[in-house]
Amino acid sequence: MDGRRDPGAFALEAVRQRARSAVKAAWWTATGGLARAITQPTRGESRKSFSPQTPPVSAQRLRRVYLEAFEKDARDVAAGLYPAMEAAPTRPLRSVTQALDFLADARVVDQRRRRGNGVEVRDEINSLSYPNYYRQNFHYQTGGWFTDESARRYDAQVEALFAGTAGAMRRRGLSLLAKHWRGRDQRGLRLVDVACGSGTFLHDLQRTFPRAAMAGLDLSPAYLARARHLSGVGGVQANAEAMPFADGTLDAVTCVYLFHELPPRVRPVVAAAMARTLKPGGVLVLVDSIQPVDEPDLARLLEAFPAYFHEPYYSSYAETDLAALFDAVGLKLIGQDRAFLSKALLFEKL
Repeated sequence: MDGRRDPGAFALEAVRQRARSAVKAAWWTATGGLARAITQPTRGESRKSFSPQTPPVSAQRLRRVYLEAFEKDARDVAAGLYPAMEAAPTRPLRSVTQALDFLADARVVDQRRRRGNGVEVRDEINSLSYPNYYRQNFHYQTGGWFTDESARRYDAQVEALFAGTAGAMRRRGLSLLAKHWRGRDQRGLRLVDVACGSGTFLHDLQRTFPRAAMAGLDLSPAYLARARHLSGVGGVQANAEAMPFADGTLDAVTCVYLFHELPPRVRPVVAAAMARTLKPGGVLVLVDSIQPVDEPDLARLLEAFPAYFHEPYYSSYAETDLAALFDAVGLKLIGQDRAFLSKALLFEKL
């Protein structure tokens, strides 16, 4: 963003951000609550047995970190780090249509959950170009990562799941990068958003750094098409394990919510690919779930997540030392932040 703008304009944007966040939070909290009332996921006959090993979550603590996510987001808008969000349920017809589609699919998702079928797409997608671990119905989602409908529905699903905080959580990574790059001439900077998905974070990146050259990378053609439509940024279909960029050519790599869906043996491979493509002094922005070590008071929620959703690699992710993982490939942790159930880490190539 242009730091030369009138500080009063940033303050006004922050006011708008808080208002939009309040509307968004109320809308998706209600939509998610209705979906849970319809499907009653905790009563799924085929769900994994869940025997908590950690204390119950304090409602007061949960509410505090929930509201803090929105406040951090608004403060960064007020500081001119990035623009206020555009996406909010302010267009009634579109919002109602989106919510109805999500609720209708929630019934299908619940049926899949009750059957315990998290690999349904393996019967539909028969291509050796996709790794076996990728061909799954993560979260029991319809279509896995392979259909246009899944790509269109994804943002509604995560916003409903996290009561409207998904955008605020992702933008902790945007905050770290904006602070790191503040004052730099964006022209000539090159960035790739790895596992860009539906393009929501890529859209935030494009609005914040409009003069930088950037691209999205994803293995799903359907999600890449959605990302291009949403962000206006070009995409590359490729596996993150073998990023098709020359060594030392990127100023930044961003990656949101990928590592908890990678098998343990694949995480170091992807980390090395990211490190390889970065210039010396280049940075990696990683956003993913918090781990129990970050928020012991919320550990019960993290325990429950893989029990009620199809997340086969989440438990191993929760125990992974991310700083050590990236240090092993020459990336040093230089910054971090958290919001609600996500954290952002900033690594620099030595």
